[in-house]
Amino acid sequence: MLKQFLNFKLSQKLSPQQIQLMKLIQLPTQAFEQRLLEEMNENPALEGGDDQEEIYEKDEFDNNDEYDDYDDNENIDSGDINIDEYLSNDETPDYKTQANNYSDDDEDRESPLSAPVSFHQDLINQLNTFILTDEQRDIAEFLVGSIDDMGYIRRTIQDIVDDMAFTQGIYTDEKTVEKILHIVHELEPSGVGARDLQECLLLQLKHKTPTESVALAMNIIQDQFEAFTKKHYDKLMLKFSISREQLKNGIDEIERLNPKPGGAYTGSNKMTEHVVPDFAIKIVDDELELTLNGRNAPELHVSKDYQDMMKTYKDSKDKSTAQKDAVQFIKQKLDSAKWFIDAIKQRQETLYVTMNAIMHFQRDYFLDGDEANLKPMILKDIADMIGLDISTVSRVANSKYVDTPYGTKLIKEFFSEAMTNDQGEEVSTIEIKNILQSVIAEEDKNKPLPDDQLADILKEKGYPIARRTIAKYREQLDIPVARMRKKM
Repeated sequence: MLKQFLNFKLSQKLSPQQIQLMKLIQLPTQAFEQRLLEEMNENPALEGGDDQEEIYEKDEFDNNDEYDDYDDNENIDSGDINIDEYLSNDETPDYKTQANNYSDDDEDRESPLSAPVSFHQDLINQLNTFILTDEQRDIAEFLVGSIDDMGYIRRTIQDIVDDMAFTQGIYTDEKTVEKILHIVHELEPSGVGARDLQECLLLQLKHKTPTESVALAMNIIQDQFEAFTKKHYDKLMLKFSISREQLKNGIDEIERLNPKPGGAYTGSNKMTEHVVPDFAIKIVDDELELTLNGRNAPELHVSKDYQDMMKTYKDSKDKSTAQKDAVQFIKQKLDSAKWFIDAIKQRQETLYVTMNAIMHFQRDYFLDGDEANLKPMILKDIADMIGLDISTVSRVANSKYVDTPYGTKLIKEFFSEAMTNDQGEEVSTIEIKNILQSVIAEEDKNKPLPDDQLADILKEKGYPIARRTIAKYREQLDIPVARMRKKM
């Protein structure tokens, strides 16, 4: 059933319902809960159970209810509607989403720590400490709204002036906006609202207690920023007529600054607000046990009130035009509710079978946590194991997390390509990247290793890799070139 529902041929055009299912599969736990609330608000025929915390133990995904597809644009003849199809002998029809793979731990259903005030809201709150006119306040709030998650405003003042006029009806000029921007630059964290890295660092230095080293750091950033970024230290010493020790003190001041003033705030919010494990893997009696977060399994059923309305229509002798119009609306909502419940079942099964295949493929790693035991694994490997499309596996892997005995991991991190070592054995690129990272961490920072020397070292360790591959892995690890790793 699942394979038939999901494994579409490229030549086929996906229906709107199939597209909705794909989107449901892609959602992580918290986003899924939000989507569920939206659906229940939009469709009164879809209801939750009395106890949202109940965990079901039934072993199968029930799919016994057949119903007609409904096209919003189709003109339905009320007389053709099979009313009995929407009625049930049970007092409360059972369309509950049930599966055999929920966690038994109540804690799996609880939310993470309560979300703190957002980065932008905190900046807005700080504006309350300034005495501003209504116009100045509007401009300041617009500027704060233009700050990205890293803390920068990456738009020109002229663009901001134009945007405020077109979208907010705020008519001002560049000089006024520049003046308000200086107020935004007083907000915390220091450096927020900068338009580039140079301005960001200068703003932070201006907030520091004045010392000889801070003054030198400001001169370097303001007058010799390019030489600093290229680490031309001899040129800097000559330019400012200073000793190596004085330069080192100035550089130390700069290196203590935060090049992404909004990054740490945003990062902590992401951890609090969004990272809820979708799965949990435990080791029980030397065997792996996989559970799906119970928050992915809400108790849902079709509204009894809506079914009663269908029964009333069936029993009535004189069916008015208004009643016929109403029953068409009811049918649409019931169809939609039944489809959504079935789609959630499909989503649950898809998540579980995909993660179960990943867990068994990487069994050695999950048993001991040693990343050296991660096997090369690509999306196609898992897709072939479970008979689903590669794109479906990708939707599960890209946005879901699993709680393991070794921490919470993003599932896509378990995927890697294969490389062959000097023994002819296939090893994961994850293992090679870890070794590369260790070599760079242990290098002499006075003489950082260029990529060709890194390639030689890895070759000595049994991993014959080309220099360009070293460069690619280094960039993926967000490690700069040797010249940029040089320390005073």
